[in-house]
Amino acid sequence: MDRKDVTPNKNGLLKKFGIGIAGGVIGGSLAFGGLYAVNGNNLNNLPSSSEQLTPQDNSGDTTVSNVSVNVNSDITEAVEKVQNAVVSVVNMQRVSQNSNGMYGGLFDDRTQSDSESSDSSDADLEAASEGSGVVYKKDGDTAYIVTNNHVVSGAQALEIVLHDGTKVQGELVGTDSYTDLAVIKISSDKVDAVAEFGDSDNLKIGEPAIAIGSPLGSDYANSVTQGIVSSLNRNITNTNDDGDPININAIQTDAAINPGNSGGPLVNIEGQVIGINSVKIVQSSDSVSVEGMGFAIPSNDAVSIINQLEKDGKVTRPALGVTMIDMANISAQQREQILNTPEDLTTGVVLRSIQSATPAEKAGLEKYDVITKIDGEDVETSTDVQSALYKKKVGDSIEVTFYRGSKEQTVTVELTIDQEALNNTQE
Repeated sequence: MDRKDVTPNKNGLLKKFGIGIAGGVIGGSLAFGGLYAVNGNNLNNLPSSSEQLTPQDNSGDTTVSNVSVNVNSDITEAVEKVQNAVVSVVNMQRVSQNSNGMYGGLFDDRTQSDSESSDSSDADLEAASEGSGVVYKKDGDTAYIVTNNHVVSGAQALEIVLHDGTKVQGELVGTDSYTDLAVIKISSDKVDAVAEFGDSDNLKIGEPAIAIGSPLGSDYANSVTQGIVSSLNRNITNTNDDGDPININAIQTDAAINPGNSGGPLVNIEGQVIGINSVKIVQSSDSVSVEGMGFAIPSNDAVSIINQLEKDGKVTRPALGVTMIDMANISAQQREQILNTPEDLTTGVVLRSIQSATPAEKAGLEKYDVITKIDGEDVETSTDVQSALYKKKVGDSIEVTFYRGSKEQTVTVELTIDQEALNNTQE
């Protein structure tokens, strides 16, 4: 969930306060020392005890100086271009009848018929989580918003908070759990800004990156953080709450991304959306705390997905019709006795089973074959196979290189069926 309660312990607060005080003292000392050096003074120039500095006469009310500072910069101009297109996305879910929820039991004394009749209303819905989104298109009376799939997951209604605080009802158009993207539509009559997508294929490591969104919810809507593009093509794999795989070929950034920023835009210096913020790493596998490692779905990937979601409400991906296990998870004894592959073959993907009448079977692939390349690119894990497969469309073909025993072979697989059709066949 994107909305998170943050409750530091007492010791944590004391530590933070202490650090703040120390920093203030040190900072003040440095500032004073710098001023002293600039004035070119030394100890001999200090006034004697009999010489008092006379304050300048400044009677009357204290006023604000009429001096203004021009703070326009590339960053402020970029933010101005896109910030009004950024929204908060509130995931509304039904309150349990046994729960007081945010209504303090106001509806708890209803009769059974009252309860049943309210199932079709929004009376018992409350905010389960909050995230961000960005308006990317207006088409007549409809405006479209892109956000993360995990932001809208489980929602029974969606409330969209526009940049000026206006709340409108959102309707889910489609979701794609694999890339963690979703599209929502709203009425366009109150939408006064639409974001533009930039070309994520032309990004450079080190260029400025700006994250805009609602960290910790809409109370902090349109928060802006600045960083750089830290890296490109980071493969982020995970599973969502439903156990579905997530695979993102992500942009890495050190712009601060917090719970609630999910689904909001990562923006370049031209104010163009170059990514959709999705996830951050807060701790390494060995429990080391991590800072400044956020990840965004590249805009070029996002555009391809949202166009399909607008049209069909889903993304159709081809299927091989196999189950797989990584070679790294096979013991040396199993390699020798079952696979009989060369000793130096330590990576790849072992086919555990082949479903009948599928592209894999028709191409001649068999149980215990070890896939090592797809379209000439090395594959080491089942995620690599899935990523290569999901870049294709139904009707495309792929070239699969594999080992059967000690012999390396290559076949062409015609991708004639989609994953959904295959799942329905299995059921």
